[in-house]
Amino acid sequence: MTVNASPQVISQETTTQAPQRLVFLDVVRGMTIAFMILVNNNGNEHLAYWPLKHSDWNGWTPTDLVFPIFLFLVGITTVLSTASRIARGGSRRSLFWHALRRAAILFVLGILIHGFPHYPLATLRFYGVLQRIALCYLVATVLYLWDRRVVTLVCVSAACLLSYWILLRWIPIPGYGMPGRDFPFLDKDINWVSVVDRRLFPGRLLEKTRDPLGLISTVPAIATCLLGMLTGLWLRTTRGMQEKAAGLLAGAFGGLMLGSLWAIWFPFNKRLWTSSYVLFAAGWTLLILFLCYFVIDIRKHQGAWTYPWKVFGSNAIFAYALSELLSIVLEVIRVGGNGSTTSLKALIYTRIFSSTVSPALGSLLYSLSYVLICFIPCLVLFRRRIFIKI
Repeated sequence: MTVNASPQVISQETTTQAPQRLVFLDVVRGMTIAFMILVNNNGNEHLAYWPLKHSDWNGWTPTDLVFPIFLFLVGITTVLSTASRIARGGSRRSLFWHALRRAAILFVLGILIHGFPHYPLATLRFYGVLQRIALCYLVATVLYLWDRRVVTLVCVSAACLLSYWILLRWIPIPGYGMPGRDFPFLDKDINWVSVVDRRLFPGRLLEKTRDPLGLISTVPAIATCLLGMLTGLWLRTTRGMQEKAAGLLAGAFGGLMLGSLWAIWFPFNKRLWTSSYVLFAAGWTLLILFLCYFVIDIRKHQGAWTYPWKVFGSNAIFAYALSELLSIVLEVIRVGGNGSTTSLKALIYTRIFSSTVSPALGSLLYSLSYVLICFIPCLVLFRRRIFIKI
């Protein structure tokens, strides 16, 4: 995904068709970023409704699908934007340096957001959502510039997923032994992802002994992005819209079935980004894309209901960064007195949202209000046709 505003979709490079915008991609991107902001900012993380929380470990909830959908879109728009630049005469060398610059900015931006406002150098976290997007985007772009053949993308994706499964299931961990024999398979702290992260970045992990966006788990995340690239290539073909929609639907059922089957031996786990989870999440993503493509681009139902999602989708990274920074500010500001203080977020939640309704409903109302607050500056930018690019 090119994470900037309003990416354009061009036709197959070998045709003379005029560029055609796929409106449904803007809508799906906007829906995804809005839901990401919603689930990342529950009024009370422990009392929120279960669909708005991540699964504790194995298993999945709707919230666990948000980031892989976003990363899948990264793959789609990487194809579309890179192809557009190639069509305008961009060289591989210039496109590589452009991708490297963009990835570096995203990576640094992610670190700056995590460290805000104190930036503790000894414990500053290096992993994060934007950092993972940056790495996957860079790998996807380099691969597209090197070899954009479908067979290559399929083989690399399969290699990422199979090698990750073999590593976590069949390769002994020094000092611990064989997974599934000497310790439980996919143990929270005894797995290759957590062990390597503790060795590389002690004291810098989100969950102290592990990180849900660790280094090795980036490998299957790259496969998520590459599956998006395959979808982007499919959408750029000269096939008819009905045939493209049928392909999206077939891919959705294939991903859901293969992912569910693999989960028998390699359970769904968003925090480890397991291979079964990659296929399962890709299936859900393709199903959403099919529905939106059919309704918006084929049936032309592009009424007012799509407007809020276009607003969010046009400045997706800005919306995400704003939501993260505002969340930190609400946690950092302390209110109260007489030796007892609480965060401004907790005060707002308890005084306004949970005082008259159930804690879970209050948490949801807080989240919806938070999304609305983040929507306002995005709306101002959208109306002024300002699209913040990276």
